[in-house]
Amino acid sequence: MSTLLDPAPTCAPPPPAKDAPPPQWRATSVFGVLSMALVVWVGTQHGAQKAVLLALGLGLGLALFHSRFGFTSSWRQLVAVGNGAGVRAHALLLGTAATLAMLLIGTGTGLFGTTPAPAVTPLGVPLVLGSFLFGIGMQLGGACASGTLFAVGSGQSSILVTLAGFITGSVLYTWQFDLVADLPSLPGVQLADHLGWFGAWLATIAALALIVAGSLAWQRRRNPPPTEPPPTARGLLRVVRGSWPMLVGAIVIGVLAAGVLLVSGGIWGITSAFALWGAKLLQLVGAHPETWTFWQRPDQAAQLAGPVLADKNSLTNIGIVLGAGLAATVAGTYTLRHRFQARTVAAAFLGGILLGVGARLASGCNIGAYLGGISTGSLSGWIWGAVALAGTYVGLRLRPLFGLGVPRSTDSIC
Repeated sequence: MSTLLDPAPTCAPPPPAKDAPPPQWRATSVFGVLSMALVVWVGTQHGAQKAVLLALGLGLGLALFHSRFGFTSSWRQLVAVGNGAGVRAHALLLGTAATLAMLLIGTGTGLFGTTPAPAVTPLGVPLVLGSFLFGIGMQLGGACASGTLFAVGSGQSSILVTLAGFITGSVLYTWQFDLVADLPSLPGVQLADHLGWFGAWLATIAALALIVAGSLAWQRRRNPPPTEPPPTARGLLRVVRGSWPMLVGAIVIGVLAAGVLLVSGGIWGITSAFALWGAKLLQLVGAHPETWTFWQRPDQAAQLAGPVLADKNSLTNIGIVLGAGLAATVAGTYTLRHRFQARTVAAAFLGGILLGVGARLASGCNIGAYLGGISTGSLSGWIWGAVALAGTYVGLRLRPLFGLGVPRSTDSIC
């Protein structure tokens, strides 16, 4: 009987990429005008710094879409069939972001009067439990935090169910914050405190190199089937209309993530905005989340009291959705998908709840906790990644219960 970890058969090389369909100019115009108008409005109302953050979000949406850069699918392919290409792209992303982020933090270089700061998360039960739940949620919900946003932006309306669950889970956490506020934990560990910033960078790059070597050895052992490339334009048009190599996307996303740190003084994050959006929605219907313990803490109280379009993570999130929509329409692939099945909806919503709760427990997601932690020299980022990978394995085992497919080593796409 075959299992998820059986050796894979040898397949022929993947087929050549199909040509991209023609651009959808009307939809492109809508996304383009809306994006430009929003950048101008945010700059007028909230200042140049906020407008630049929104613009960086647009760039992240473009890069995420063109490279189809994902964490959920990469870990799924690694665990299920031994394909480590996505994990090697993660290593390049982490190395690029770490090189730039540690240079900025180590030299104190920031814009708009900011001083870049690392993301140091306490080590303990919340981090481990949160990242494990997040790993399961990714495989049930079908996306991570960044993947949810760019999938919604590119027209995959089914991911709206995951996003709804994500917001619901974030709200549930903030509502019951008192239950988890005192879970045991230890102070976070910042590598630079022990090795200096150059030493922290060397240790990070060395660890990433070991991951790359390990993924190559694992892939040679498993011999996974090739994956079919997405449609793409040819020549120079590939830059704006085609599918980018995932490694190119890793570099671009890493540079833009460092740009968020440079402009705002804090790491690129996503999921705290989901808790804010949920609280704002509750206020619109007459509820009072501002009375909850979570929202009475000084930083969170200020966040809830302010406008959404002045919130750093909300701006980059909105930018990702609009940027992905713009990229998808130029590529000619934007389409709203409305087919929903009961078990798929249940998995997406449950997965989203696990994503929301897990992200808040761990003080971040695959972006804020994993990318942000590792790239700024925090030990918590490495723990998050290892535990979320374990959660991925469990999530893959749960997918068949909801009628969801699992890549198997005995499946051939060649």
